[in-house]
Amino acid sequence: MNAPTTRGSAAAATLDKPMVDVQSLADSRRLAIDKVGVKNVVYPITLRMPCGKSQTTVATIDMYVSLPHDRKGTHMSRFLESLNEHRDCIRPEQIISMCQDLRQRLDAKDAHIRVEFTYFIEKLAPVSKQPGLMDYRVTFECASNGSDDFVMKVAAPAASLCPCSKEISRYGAHNQRCEITAEVRFEGEVWIEDVVSILEKSASAELYSILKRPDEKYVTEAAYDSPKFVEDIVRDAATALNADQRITWYRVRSENFESIHNHNAYAEITRDKRAS
Repeated sequence: MNAPTTRGSAAAATLDKPMVDVQSLADSRRLAIDKVGVKNVVYPITLRMPCGKSQTTVATIDMYVSLPHDRKGTHMSRFLESLNEHRDCIRPEQIISMCQDLRQRLDAKDAHIRVEFTYFIEKLAPVSKQPGLMDYRVTFECASNGSDDFVMKVAAPAASLCPCSKEISRYGAHNQRCEITAEVRFEGEVWIEDVVSILEKSASAELYSILKRPDEKYVTEAAYDSPKFVEDIVRDAATALNADQRITWYRVRSENFESIHNHNAYAEITRDKRAS
């Protein structure tokens, strides 16, 4: 007969022993780490909308903390624990509280969170009023180290038409799609829709997901009647952001995807309104 096994009793004895917390052990290299954590976490999130409803989308999330020189590692599972507790209604003030929570959970001096996602807004075509969904790239980014910093970034596609081309051509003018981006710091409540509206109004014409022939005629003529260089676009966007008392700091960019050049046109303005 085979000898009776002791594997079960050995496993039970192992479970009775306290588990070593390797991450909390000391490290002798004396090198602090600026950011350590989890990156590219794909996660469903729910966002509030101005109409009172909510929108569910999928985000890519980065979460980091700083690590002091004398600690071997961080506790990766705690990042996801914090995310699970805050996922139901992601909004700016909640990102800040998530950052604060990370600092406390991981006993860290600094915490950083970056949440990037696609946000959808229903737009009616300008003439036919056909409804369609436009997609916008949005990023919430927060840093917490005793004081808190939150930046919202919104990228909106639009159309631009070259003033020079219109002026010198006997007929027509070259136009192109552009991507206008605004990063903003603000006080109070600023909706994604608020920033999208500012960006789209700064272009020669807005884009729509559905265009019937009367709509296409309208958009084409609207762009022709409002020619803008890339410089005009960022200046118009900056003018609107300057006028919004909620905005305290901004960086606005436009990249025009040229239709008659093998390169793009680009312009950028950054302003801290509190320093003015």
